[in-house]
Amino acid sequence: MLEISHLHRQFNVRRVLQDISLRLEPGEYVAITGESGVGKSTLLNLIAGLDRPDGGRLLLDGADYAGLDEDALTRLRRDKLGFVFQAFHILPHLNLRQNVALPLWLKGQDGAEADAQAQQLLDAVGLGERAASWPRELSGGEMQRVAIARALAHSPRLVLADEPTGNLDPANAAKVLALLAERIRASGAMGILVTHSPEAAKSADRVLRLTAEGLGA
Repeated sequence: MLEISHLHRQFNVRRVLQDISLRLEPGEYVAITGESGVGKSTLLNLIAGLDRPDGGRLLLDGADYAGLDEDALTRLRRDKLGFVFQAFHILPHLNLRQNVALPLWLKGQDGAEADAQAQQLLDAVGLGERAASWPRELSGGEMQRVAIARALAHSPRLVLADEPTGNLDPANAAKVLALLAERIRASGAMGILVTHSPEAAKSADRVLRLTAEGLGA
C-alpha cells in the first residue's frame, strides 16, 4: 500500500504543493491530471524519492521513506520502484535488451534469465525485433516504449509514469497504456500516471486532479 499524508513542498517562498494526501491499494492504478505548472511532476519526484518534501509522510507498505538517507533511497528505488519519465534516461552504451535487463542485473538476477525477461517485454511493446539495436537508432516514441519496458522489468511495487505517451502515435499509446495497466493489476503493484491526456487517463481505475488547492476527484 502507498500512503501519502499531508505532503507539501515549496521552493524559496513559493509553495508548489500543499497538504497532498493519497492512498493506493495493491493493484490500483490512478491518473493525476492538472494544468501545466501546478506541480504534477514535483509530486511524482517526491513520491519517487528524487526530491524531499518539506513536510508530510510517504509510506510504502507501511514504511515511511520520506526521511531516508540517499543510500536507503537508492535501494528503495532499485528494488521497489519503476519509472517512466519524459526524458527516457535510456543508456546510450547499452542495446535495447540490455537497457531493459538492467534493473534485473542490479537485483542480482542471472544474466540469461534477465535477458529472456527483457526480450519478452520488448516483444510486448512491439520492439522485440529491435532488441540488439542501439538507442541512437530509435525514434522518440520507440525510446519511450523501451523506457516503459524497463520500468516493468523487475516487477516493482510502485510504477510512476510521467506523460508516458507524449511521444507516441494513438495506436502505440493505447498499446503501452494497456500494458502498463495490465502489468500493474496482474502483479498487485500500484501505479500513478501523470498525464495531460484525457484518453490516457481513462486507462486508470480513477482520475484525480491536482490544483493549487490540493488533490481531489
